[in-house]
Amino acid sequence: MEAMPANSAPTLESSALPAPRDGIAGAAPYGAPQLEVAHALNVNENPYGPSAELAAAIGRAAADAAVGLNRYPDREALALRAELGAYLAAESGIEAPEAHSVWAANGSNEVMHQLLLAYGGPGRTALGFTPHYSMYPEYARDTYTDWVTAERGPAPEFTLSVEAVTAAIAEHSPSIVVLTSPNNPTGTALDLEVVEAAAAALAPTRGLLVVDEAYGEFRRDGVPSALTLLGAHPNLVVSRTMSKAFALAGARLGYLVADPAIVDTVRVVRLPYHLSAVTQAVALTALAHREELLGKVALLRSERDALDRHLRERGHDVAPSDANFILFRSFTDRDAVFEALLARGVLIRAVGPAGWLRVSLGTPEDNAAFRTALEEADPR
Repeated sequence: MEAMPANSAPTLESSALPAPRDGIAGAAPYGAPQLEVAHALNVNENPYGPSAELAAAIGRAAADAAVGLNRYPDREALALRAELGAYLAAESGIEAPEAHSVWAANGSNEVMHQLLLAYGGPGRTALGFTPHYSMYPEYARDTYTDWVTAERGPAPEFTLSVEAVTAAIAEHSPSIVVLTSPNNPTGTALDLEVVEAAAAALAPTRGLLVVDEAYGEFRRDGVPSALTLLGAHPNLVVSRTMSKAFALAGARLGYLVADPAIVDTVRVVRLPYHLSAVTQAVALTALAHREELLGKVALLRSERDALDRHLRERGHDVAPSDANFILFRSFTDRDAVFEALLARGVLIRAVGPAGWLRVSLGTPEDNAAFRTALEEADPR
């Protein structure tokens, strides 16, 4: 995890300040670098923002919400939750989940945090598979949940097998298992047999299975969503976000689909009025214009596949990606390559196993700039 810069405001000597609890003192807050560069390809954002017409529609919706900002927002957000369910029915070919089976929060980060608040805690264990998203152990730390890991399959595929997942569950007896499809930072999609096996292995101990599909809309044609398994496994939760394919990273809207009883349990630990009226209005407007916002997904997939071929032709090991990013191995010093790219106006991410780098897909111009910079930073 990359460290955030310290707060520059003057403060007292640490010995005069209250002592943070164990695990917090000296820890750095999460955050990738936010630098002014020509080509920011480090945090898996969608490079295509809303059109001027859609931005105006979002502005009107926010203005309408602003008239009532003296009142608390709709704390249940049922209209938004119903629209999210309708969207998923069209996107994944499932029967539309009812609003009470959908939950929305401030990004999928808050969704995951709420799940660990509700189902983790002291004496409970959450299991993940490395390499994984760097925030997972932070959710566990914040909720006093033990975090344990098992290894994904070998590079460059980083696949997960039924045998590996069920063996890790048998070894650790977790209360929560977190699987990701596509996985960050590898881009690897899950075989649904793995999801089914994990859900079945957790059922006797009433364990919770969370499948994080933050990048689900970028998966290749024919790769199914774990949403298709919800009816068969009441301990399954599928998490999504509007930050990636919907190009709404700045709006902060994530959501999950699960049995209504799981949603009700999460409602117990949510903060009051956790979704602002403006956030709800923006998200509803975006869902009403989803054809536009999702209109560049096919282009980003095509750019991903072209960049995959280019990196392989250069001799890199490349993890097969179903996401909007690619993890590849640099055979020289990855930090030196990262810095050389940055010097050329291209910001990517040094993340994952030693020697590997991750580049997000940008516009064709961004991706061409990355290829040119890489030729200079890591010549072959």
